[in-house]
Amino acid sequence: MKIAFLEDDAAFAANIIDWLEQAGHTVSWFRVGRECVRALTESRYDLCLFDWMLPDMSGPDVMASLKLKGTLPPVIFLTGRDAEEDVVQVIQAGADDYIVKPPSRSVLIARLHAVARRCSAQQRPEPVQDFGGIRVDFGNRRFDVDGETVKLTEKETELALYFFGRVGMLLPRGHLIQVVWGSSPDIDTRTVDVHVSHLRAKLKLTPEHGWRLTSVYRQGYRLERVE
Repeated sequence: MKIAFLEDDAAFAANIIDWLEQAGHTVSWFRVGRECVRALTESRYDLCLFDWMLPDMSGPDVMASLKLKGTLPPVIFLTGRDAEEDVVQVIQAGADDYIVKPPSRSVLIARLHAVARRCSAQQRPEPVQDFGGIRVDFGNRRFDVDGETVKLTEKETELALYFFGRVGMLLPRGHLIQVVWGSSPDIDTRTVDVHVSHLRAKLKLTPEHGWRLTSVYRQGYRLERVE
């Protein structure tokens, strides 16, 4: 298999890469999240092995960014974080397995192969969900409003998919910039503001249509239903 390995500890990475290559796999190693997102957008990989804490983006943010772009292979987290809530968080977000450092060689290889087999057998399409007058096709990245398909730009699409996957949640601007744009959160936040304004208009995310896409001062944005 062709594996994307995201890990910032060079010594630890070298050991894991040696194990994987001896097991017959090809490994591309990335130390920062943005490089990994770029590589998986440009090339096909069979499986991802992600650390959580990285210099630029977190492992979960990298996974979310790739999912929005439609280029997410099966993902195993290999991390030192062992809290139950961390495991639950990434599994619910779409990870396929979670291994706490340090792993044993045999267990790592066995679970890697098990995930590959399971995901190959499933290959289920992404869901289509109806939100009142808005129909979201997550797999085909399409939005229908009142029965009509709405044309969105690539970044508008990714931002909208992220909002509709997290209705009711407060999403910080910096987090949105990392996940959707794959950029440092210190860039001009007006980029997000402009795209949010476009989504309000194009998808009718206004109270009269049963939605509210609000800016929370100094925090971020929240998409919520209006009863």
